Amino acid sequence: MTAPIELWYWPTPNGWKISIALEEMGLPYEMKPVNIGLGEQFGAAFQAISPNGRMPAIVDPDGPDGQPLSIFESGAILQYLGAKSGRFYPQDPRGKAEVDQWLFWQVGGLGPMAGQTHHFRQYAPAIIKDQRQIAYGVRRYTDETHRLYGVMDRRLADRPYLAGDYSIADMAAWPWVLPELQGQDLTEFPNLKAWMERVGARPAVIAGRALGDGMRRSLAASGKAAEAARKVLFGQRAR
Repeated sequence: MTAPIELWYWPTPNGWKISIALEEMGLPYEMKPVNIGLGEQFGAAFQAISPNGRMPAIVDPDGPDGQPLSIFESGAILQYLGAKSGRFYPQDPRGKAEVDQWLFWQVGGLGPMAGQTHHFRQYAPAIIKDQRQIAYGVRRYTDETHRLYGVMDRRLADRPYLAGDYSIADMAAWPWVLPELQGQDLTEFPNLKAWMERVGARPAVIAGRALGDGMRRSLAASGKAAEAARKVLFGQRAR
C-alpha cells in the first residue's frame, strides 16, 4: 500500500464494525474523526465520499486500479476490505453466499431495529415530555430486537460463528448487541452470550472497539451540549 486507508469514523456501532475489520485484517489505516454531534457528517468534504451523510466511510488510496477509491455504507466497506485483504470473506460461491446473507441480515435488520430501540429507550425520553407518546415505540422495537437476538441464538446453537467460520458477518453484528441499552437479558440467549464473549475476547476486536472511545458522549444526557447534538442528529429532512 502506498498510504494508509482513511477511516472516516465516529465511535458508534457502525463505526466499530470498520475499525474492528481493519484491525482484524491488519490493514494500515488513519482515523478521520467525523463528529456527528456537531454535524460534521453534513459537511461538503465528508459528503463527497458519503453522499448519505452517514459515517463510516473509507478512502483507499490504493484502489483496485491503483487509483483512490471511496466507499460509504458499512456493509459495502466490509465486503471491499474482506476482498482486498483476502481475509474473513470467502470467495467460493457457497461460502460467500453464507457470509453475505448474514451481513445483509445485520445491515437490513439488526442494525436498524436495534438503532430504533436505542432511540426510543434512550433519546426520545429526553426529547418528549409525555412518555405515553413513546411507549409504543419502546415496546415495538425492544420486542423486535428480542426477536432478532433469538434468531442469532438459534443460528449459533450448532456453530461458533454466524457463517460457520469467523467472518465480516460477525464483525458487523457484534457491535450492535448491546443488551443493557436495548432492554435485553443475554441469559435468555446462551448461545448468543457465548458468541459475544468469544468475539469480544479477540485482541483486534478489543482494539477496534476502543478506537476513539474518549470522543464519545452520551446523547441521552442532560445539558445544552447534548440537547444541541440531538437537534443535529434527529429530525433531519432533505437539504
